[in-house]
Amino acid sequence: VQLQASGGGQVQAGGSLRLSCAASGRTNSRYAMGWFRQAPGKEREFVAAVTSSGALTYYTDSVKGRFTISRDNAKNTVYLQMNSLKPEDTAVYYCAAPASNTGFPRRLSDDYEYWGQGTQVTVSS
Repeated sequence: VQLQASGGGQVQAGGSLRLSCAASGRTNSRYAMGWFRQAPGKEREFVAAVTSSGALTYYTDSVKGRFTISRDNAKNTVYLQMNSLKPEDTAVYYCAAPASNTGFPRRLSDDYEYWGQGTQVTVSS
């Protein structure tokens, strides 16, 4: 399974970005997907997850109401729409996929076996 994340960049506080994660190597539409982020000097943290169908989503408290995770299974792509960005959202963002579909939401890094290369998001004040 290969995951290719893109869409990061530098924006001012209050701005928006949309991250994309293109998957290949299996029928990824059968699996939930997640987004994580890692800020400098901090541990990787869970951001959001979506079920295989896209019907259910889950967010960490700090992004609720600002971020939206979605997927287009026809394109084998998962998105993270980020609005009202804050400087504390600055991090490298990673998409991730599990090897199996046991349980939702899965919020631990160890729950995911496949990772994209990361895309940098920088929010200036």
